[in-house]
Amino acid sequence: MMAVIAVGIALSCFKLLLINSYKSTDFDVHRNWLAITHSLPVRKWYYEETSQWTLDYPPFFAWFECALSQLAAFFDPAMLKVENVDYRSSATILFQQLTVIVSDVMLIYAVYELYAFYQKTQPKVTEHEDFFRNPVLVQCTLLLTNFGLLIIDHIHFQYNGFLYGTLLLSIVRIYQGRHMSAAFWFAALLNFKHLYLYVAPAYFVYLLRCYVFQSKDDGSLNWRSFSILRLIGLGSIVLFVFGISLGPFVILNQLEQLKTRLFPFKRGLCHAYWAPNFWALYNVADKAATVVGTKLGLVSIGNHTASMTGGLVQEFKHAVLPSVTPLVTLVLTAFSILPCLYLLWSGPKGPQSFVRALVLCGFGSFMFGWHVHEKAILMMIIPLCLLVQERKRDASVLLLMSTIGHYSLFPLLFTQFETPIKVCLMLLTTVYAFSSIANVYKDKGTSSSLPLLSTVESVYLLGILPLELYNSVGHTLLGLTDKLPFLPLMMTSVYCAIGVTYAWLKFYWISYKDVPKLEKHD
Repeated sequence: MMAVIAVGIALSCFKLLLINSYKSTDFDVHRNWLAITHSLPVRKWYYEETSQWTLDYPPFFAWFECALSQLAAFFDPAMLKVENVDYRSSATILFQQLTVIVSDVMLIYAVYELYAFYQKTQPKVTEHEDFFRNPVLVQCTLLLTNFGLLIIDHIHFQYNGFLYGTLLLSIVRIYQGRHMSAAFWFAALLNFKHLYLYVAPAYFVYLLRCYVFQSKDDGSLNWRSFSILRLIGLGSIVLFVFGISLGPFVILNQLEQLKTRLFPFKRGLCHAYWAPNFWALYNVADKAATVVGTKLGLVSIGNHTASMTGGLVQEFKHAVLPSVTPLVTLVLTAFSILPCLYLLWSGPKGPQSFVRALVLCGFGSFMFGWHVHEKAILMMIIPLCLLVQERKRDASVLLLMSTIGHYSLFPLLFTQFETPIKVCLMLLTTVYAFSSIANVYKDKGTSSSLPLLSTVESVYLLGILPLELYNSVGHTLLGLTDKLPFLPLMMTSVYCAIGVTYAWLKFYWISYKDVPKLEKHD
């Protein structure tokens, strides 16, 4: 277990080197939230709009910002003034970066708990601390050194390490059979960041099927085993957490305002940079149809269609294909996750099956959700790390997703100074993932060798190289920077969307195809 702590400490020291790197507008968002929660009474938190970066996270995160603001006053009191829009003093930058690094303790603790669990259940596997051959240590290292968390939190600026640490701790509690604790941590997570609702169906089905009900020896459902006390216990935990979080706003009669802030459907179908999902492919298909239709005189385009690739967060209408509403995305998301929920209810009952369903819920919501952020791709990559030592095909999906998913985050860091940083970090983490996972399966007696992927999959991943070369150099050399500024973003999004779609379908296929093997393994 000391190896996990050592990796955590080493990474924390490395993160200190990134303090003076590029900061996105997310930095200003959280600085403004510090000011709002420190300077204003609770009743004004979700109404304040001096800055465009209004508070739009659930109450627990607001209280988290409020707690941090008490310390912020010792660094620079000016950062806590609401009227200081986009304020960035050196003390403010230092303080906020340090809070992200310190809050990552939650992720380190969750990984520590995971390793401790494996040490009890698989003592022979964990007795040698080899970072390239021990499957448990490889798994833990992949979680701690996740490329996406490094660049999003410590350069771009967010608190995802803390949030994903909470999610991981909840999953570890399920591994440990501590279902009430798992429900508590996940309920708390939802009140820190509501976008984790995407994976809530997996929690609901698993806890109902495997905790409230009990299975017979053959794995079938035993209706007589239904425990009303367990159901009440789970419900009480969830209601308690939500009551603490939402109670003050119920008293203030502000639930409607809270809902408006947390679910801003007027932001449009896609984010400024399209997440690499189904809607990226849908949008580019509409663009292609518009170009062809215009040349043939079949389509008349208006000014509103240009906004779709303008890099702005706003509503737009498709020119040829039917425009998409929030209801359509909700229905498609629901249909995309129903098969995995059915498999979770009727199939294998072990924690690994729960993780599999959680990943598929994340995939479904990412592929078809409304206004999905590109950063949400970590919702699949991080839980997939928990399956790395299960089967070679699961590991191959992780390698695909971690490579293409992490590359899809490149446009978030667009300044020249960060280019060598993101390229080097991506290479280091990717090489480690491929080499260590190849060693894990080689030691298990398989004939697998690097890269554990098919020829087509390997060629697709290698296609990232010419794509990045064009994005970094070619687009400027061709003089298209002013004429088509959004083209590199669109190409990256569409190319990555193809890979994410393939990985999603492949993971669904192997999850269904190998149900007997999963049952035996679980």
